[in-house]
Amino acid sequence: MEQNKDYQILLYYCYAKIENPEEYREQHHLFCVENNIRGRIIISDEGLNGTVSGLKEDCEKYMAYIHADPRFAKTEFKIDAHETHAFTKIHVRYKPEIVHSSLRHLDPNVRTGKHLEPEEFKKLKDQEDVVILDVRSNYEHELGRFKNALTLDIDNFRDFPEKVKELEHLKNKKVLTYCTGGIKCEKASAFLLEQGFEDVYQLHGGIIKYGMEAGGEDFEGKCYVFDNRIAVDVNKVNPTIVSRCHICDTPSDRMVNCANPTCNIHVPICEKCGWELEGACSVDCKDNPEKRPYDGTGYYQKKTNGYNPYKGLQRKPNKEQIQ
Repeated sequence: MEQNKDYQILLYYCYAKIENPEEYREQHHLFCVENNIRGRIIISDEGLNGTVSGLKEDCEKYMAYIHADPRFAKTEFKIDAHETHAFTKIHVRYKPEIVHSSLRHLDPNVRTGKHLEPEEFKKLKDQEDVVILDVRSNYEHELGRFKNALTLDIDNFRDFPEKVKELEHLKNKKVLTYCTGGIKCEKASAFLLEQGFEDVYQLHGGIIKYGMEAGGEDFEGKCYVFDNRIAVDVNKVNPTIVSRCHICDTPSDRMVNCANPTCNIHVPICEKCGWELEGACSVDCKDNPEKRPYDGTGYYQKKTNGYNPYKGLQRKPNKEQIQ
């Protein structure tokens, strides 16, 4: 029951100019440590992007902290109830982009696709002149995707611009882009507009918000997420399984990391094959002497012995600062 879940998972992003991102990163990191917030947060010149977890009251403090900053006042949080932390550590890192896209020249605050709320997306997605475009990577859309969606053969979002060349024949269509939480669509739809697509939309809040507000209808399979849950249910109306076991090809949405750390491929493996191959994706990987012990999950948490949440809090001074 939702009321018995003491923790929350927050998914959010905000495109906003940050003048001194490294300095802000330190402030942000310290706030998270002091309020027991865990997760992965990216701070960039162009904004913030994070998935974090914490007790409800700590998450409320965190959201208030974000909203209190005028730069991030418009940030929208997708909130999921959970039994415990979805992360074991806190990482707050500076990166050139809040999502690696190779499209740093595009500012979604200046121009991006028209935002569709979940119910608007639901009404529009089945019209004849519409193309639903999944802008996520292979391992994500193989686990779950919208019915009739066009998927791209990409391993990373930075490959998206090159793949757009294959979509030239769709320039006369309404293109509805979607991703997990909306962040990739901000840049993807902006790039489509730059390339001459005229009628471009994006699912505001992504798959996660669509599941929360529109029941997830016609999203087939599960949604890949970037925390310890790995995959979450979205569709409460007409759910189905679209991914198949990497070994026996039966329907399966159990995402597993191969027990052979040298391989470590991340694929669906059914429970039966998981136990038979001891968490490996093949007989060769099963026989690898480095194979990790399999506990039925296929998830191998990095050891946290000696973990210090303050590590990485402050930048190392450069030569100019020392002199």
